[in-house]
Formats: sequence, C-alpha cells, structure tokens
Amino acid sequence: MAKLTDPELLTCYCNALANWRYNGYVVFSPLAEEWLDKELGESPPRFAERLNDFVTAGGEIDQVVETRPEWNFWSHHYDLRFKVYGRLIYVETRLHVRDSTDPDDPIIRVVNIHLA
Repeated sequence: MAKLTDPELLTCYCNALANWRYNGYVVFSPLAEEWLDKELGESPPRFAERLNDFVTAGGEIDQVVETRPEWNFWSHHYDLRFKVYGRLIYVETRLHVRDSTDPDDPIIRVVNIHLA
C-alpha cells in the first residue's frame, strides 16, 4: 500500500471531494449507502463532507494496485482510513477522470465502507 503522491491524481481526487455538496461528484454504491445508514446513521452527502474534511486536513489516501480478478479493469483503487464516532473506518474508492485539466471532471465512487 502506497500513499497517493502523484500530483495530478491527487489534485483530481481533491477536486472531486471539494465538490462533495453537489450531486454526482462523490457517488456511493448501494452497499456503501446501506452501511452508512445502518452503522453510522449518516447520509452520503454528510459522509462525503467527512471525506473532504479528512483529506483537506492532511489525511492519507492510499493508492492500491488492483489485483482482484473481478476488478482488474481498474489499475488502482484508493483507500482512506479514519475515525468516525471513535470507530476506525475503511473506505474503498475509485477515481474516474476523463480530463484532468477540468477541476469539475473527476468523480469519486465510494464502493465499500466497513470497520477497519
């Protein structure tokens, strides 16, 4: 597991998170939405704001080479780990970028959330 340090990808990731309050920039899978509701009682927009706060405060984003055969059409996924209500949470995300020069282009898909 390596920290996301590529400046272009990091900028794209942060741009998507900065748009957390707008629909379509941080998108949650049904599995992630269900976990949020059941385990934290939070809405996806509130949790997207938490993700943004974590990253803007200097929290690490891990860039992980994708090795699972069912997901190997993605080169990487991006993991975040942080505490919410005293519980360490693991968040698996995917970054979608078509035009890295457009700050409104990147989208983050939150595909899984669980206790770390």
